[in-house]
Amino acid sequence: FKKKIYISALLSSLVLFHLLSFSQAARQGQDMKCGACRALVDEMEWAISQVDPKKMIQTGSFRINPDGSQSIREVPLARSEGNLLELMEGVCERMEDYGEVTDPSTDRKSYVRIKPRSGEAMDLSEATLDSRVTASLKFACETIVEHHEDEIIEFFAHETDNVKDKLCSKRTDLCDHALKIPHDEL
Repeated sequence: FKKKIYISALLSSLVLFHLLSFSQAARQGQDMKCGACRALVDEMEWAISQVDPKKMIQTGSFRINPDGSQSIREVPLARSEGNLLELMEGVCERMEDYGEVTDPSTDRKSYVRIKPRSGEAMDLSEATLDSRVTASLKFACETIVEHHEDEIIEFFAHETDNVKDKLCSKRTDLCDHALKIPHDEL
């Protein structure tokens, strides 16, 4: 009888361990997807900011309407669909510029830029630099671009405020906890 109780307790512990391991792995996957989305938004916003805001591009139909007019309008080049598609082609390559940070109180992972865009000094004391992490972050980014290309284009063409939360949490549900992350952090 004691042997059965011991085996039952051992099996229960083993099952609990596997459930906790699965839960932790699922949370780490969620953290990676969220981090990739937030890094993607950060990189896209930066790339858009590098385009001269005065540059415009004509969009619409070049056909003549029955009334003799054309449906052409000018939009800023930076937020045009063509430019956004071009920017998205290379955005996931820049995931190599990110490191992983673990919150000691929640054990949640977040991702921060570890390579400066210009000459500014960066505090990397909390960041873990690991090629496996950057490869996973890049893969997560590529998956997001593949599955959510239309939403990404739509958001960057029209939205300018709080895109990280709107796209990564509300629209795609990639971040279950993002509303608790300060806006200046990835």
